[in-house]
Amino acid sequence: MGTRWPEVRVCGVAGGATAAGYALAAGLRGTWPPGSEQTAVPFHAQLWDLAHGQASGDLLFNWNSGYGAPFLADFFAYLMNPFSWPTVLLPRDRGQLAVFLVALLSIGLGTALMAHVLGRLHTGPRWLRAVAAVGYGLCAWVPTVGGAAPMWLWGLVSLPLLVLAGDWCLHERRWVAGTLCVTLAWAGNLYTAAMATITAGLVLAVRLAAVRRPFKTVVRVTGRAVTAAGAGVLLAAPVLFVAVRAAQDAQPESPVQPLGPSGLGGHLAQLLPGAPTGHPLPDVSIGLLGLLLVAGLPFNRRVRARERIVWCGLLALVVLSFVWTPTVLVWHGLAIPAGGPYRVAFVLSGLLVLTGWVSLAHRPDGLTLLGGGALVLLVAGLAAGQHSVRVSTWLLLALGGTVLLAALWTLERRHTDRRAGAAATAVLGGAVLGGAVWSAYAALGVPAAGAPSAAAVRAGHAALQRAADWPRARSDPGPHAFTPNDPLLLDGQGGGYSSGYLPTVTALLLHDLGAGWSAGGRLTQSVTDPVGRALFAVRTHLADGPPPDGFTVVRSAAPPLVTVLPAGAAPDTSSVWSRQESLLGGPVYDIPGPVPAGGPAPAEHGSSGWSVPATPDGTDGTAFTAACTPGGTAFFHGVWFNGTVSGLGTTYRADGEQPTTAVPIHELGPVPADGVVRVVLHADAVSQVPARPIGCLRPGALAAALARLTATGAGPVTAGGHTLTAALPPGGTGTALLSVPAATGWTCAAGAGGFAPPRAVLGMIGVPLGAGADRITCSFRPPGLREGLILALASAAVIALTAVFGRLRHRPTRTPRRVRRAAAGDGGGDGGDG
Repeated sequence: MGTRWPEVRVCGVAGGATAAGYALAAGLRGTWPPGSEQTAVPFHAQLWDLAHGQASGDLLFNWNSGYGAPFLADFFAYLMNPFSWPTVLLPRDRGQLAVFLVALLSIGLGTALMAHVLGRLHTGPRWLRAVAAVGYGLCAWVPTVGGAAPMWLWGLVSLPLLVLAGDWCLHERRWVAGTLCVTLAWAGNLYTAAMATITAGLVLAVRLAAVRRPFKTVVRVTGRAVTAAGAGVLLAAPVLFVAVRAAQDAQPESPVQPLGPSGLGGHLAQLLPGAPTGHPLPDVSIGLLGLLLVAGLPFNRRVRARERIVWCGLLALVVLSFVWTPTVLVWHGLAIPAGGPYRVAFVLSGLLVLTGWVSLAHRPDGLTLLGGGALVLLVAGLAAGQHSVRVSTWLLLALGGTVLLAALWTLERRHTDRRAGAAATAVLGGAVLGGAVWSAYAALGVPAAGAPSAAAVRAGHAALQRAADWPRARSDPGPHAFTPNDPLLLDGQGGGYSSGYLPTVTALLLHDLGAGWSAGGRLTQSVTDPVGRALFAVRTHLADGPPPDGFTVVRSAAPPLVTVLPAGAAPDTSSVWSRQESLLGGPVYDIPGPVPAGGPAPAEHGSSGWSVPATPDGTDGTAFTAACTPGGTAFFHGVWFNGTVSGLGTTYRADGEQPTTAVPIHELGPVPADGVVRVVLHADAVSQVPARPIGCLRPGALAAALARLTATGAGPVTAGGHTLTAALPPGGTGTALLSVPAATGWTCAAGAGGFAPPRAVLGMIGVPLGAGADRITCSFRPPGLREGLILALASAAVIALTAVFGRLRHRPTRTPRRVRRAAAGDGGGDGGDG
């Protein structure tokens, strides 16, 4: 107990100071973590709804997004950071504050654990460990990448946690505790845990190699580490199996170009304190103190040569793995993430801090400080001219470097003087924390322009709750958008969803029915046309409107969530209009073939569509005409078109880019009395449009179709967290069509029949109706969950048995009662005789 409280105090001060520094930087900048409102805030709103019993779905299924999507893998990915759960105690509309608190707590705990781990790595002054750990907790990766994604910030905790588990293996103790640390890391966030596990394994290998040990000891330690990691990962098997199966069914990421040459100067600049470059480079800066210590390690003669070599070799190995595409793929699970090819950068920052501590713990002498300072100047010289190396960077290097070197020199020369040591440590702490706050302030950037106000979000949420009619019909936040995840943020039932686990069947269904998408289909949007909304039973949606809220509430007729397609109907997939009609169960469109009518001539490619050439400046665009029924409503679907579309008095901008960004169906206006629809395309570059991009909704056709679907469709519909039951008119035949994407994991039963996987009807769930089937029942179970639970239970049993046997083996031997009594009798007799 004598040493435990000072350790807790040091770790607590390190974590608290780092969290306070991050909060100060954000407060001075006047912004929440940039980007957090896009994904993190909506997912935490969903967590709030789940915890308060107000969500339409549950942990297994999400009825809000993508018109119904699996949720457990997303829950594991976005909400398993343990600090996410207490945020349900805040009001629902304080999502930004909730995400900010998750970030602060994760940063604080990660820093505190790193301060403790440094002491396990090498003994040294406690308060210097706290100072060194600040460089880890506020490394450049935290404000630029981690702050916007609190689930990734659990990686900041996982790395020191797994290094600690490796330390226990090294000393051949606490196998069960180490196993639980592995489980905690992998359950908290699978993505960063894999990176942290690789790094912790490398650190353990370096520690084994730094000191000569008997071969048997190396084998024993390695065996303990491998078995602890394996058992810990298997205990988190539900997370692993559900995530892997969901990834297999997910829409692939957009094609990413291999890493291009960034130049030595660009990478070296990332080590210096400064603003982010905006280029795809790893944010690894740990502050000037850490850089000086790492640079000085090769010159520190108080560190054994063998130890210096292995630590410097480890850094070189990891740095090289960050600039070679095959190893970058390995770090990121064999897929370079779009928009963030260096999400793994926090592990290199952690290694830099650990390496710097090896030097600091051995009290760097004058030669070490001179050598480190010279290397830092060399790095700065090679990085000069980079965008991130500004005047402020040179000032920090000059002033901060002078202060830090003076404090380190004082620690070396006056190490026996407690007052001088305390003063030098305080100077180091102030300089490190001040530099970290400045770097975080610069990295956070200016507040995003055009971000929705909290009042507008509250108004949108209130409007959808007033219109809520689930599961009789959907209330769709789209196409108006506060965030890509408005259905979660506003608690509606829409097509918008941004997720790494978005099923391919969901993305393709919405794409084929004319909804827009971006990020190659990993970010879907709601349908925007009347027929599309009818197919998904949308009775209320938000459209763009005037201030102050920026939206208007639009209501329209819609059939029930479950309709019946006639028997023998064959889907027509020749155009978006025919696909909609196939699911609607009857024709409602004129689908004319477009005729080129002026401007740059397009090239026809049959069923593949048209290539529209770029429009020269100052000239008319490519024109198409089509014949439709007068009085109808004309729509245009350009899909991948990039440019300006004009027709029937409407002009709008289309930003399509194949295959990453698809443009939704857009309404042009009423068909004139002559029945001619003329569309002019001003293309910015050569663009593709479908073979039949124009569709005209005939007058009264949709109303008649809706009346038929309502008469023949489901009566009462009941939706549980991951189930759906619908009563059907008696005597129905054909196929019950659920306006839900046919994701893997659904099983359905018609009437008294058994449960079986449903058939997909153009991507929607279809349940064949047998004779007398007057109701259908469907249930969803995430693929991989059962297998994961079985393996987790098996691993838990092994860990429990190991703990029991370990306790029995180390329990002190107890003398048998008979012997104890005899000994007591002998003692008493001897005393009496005496």
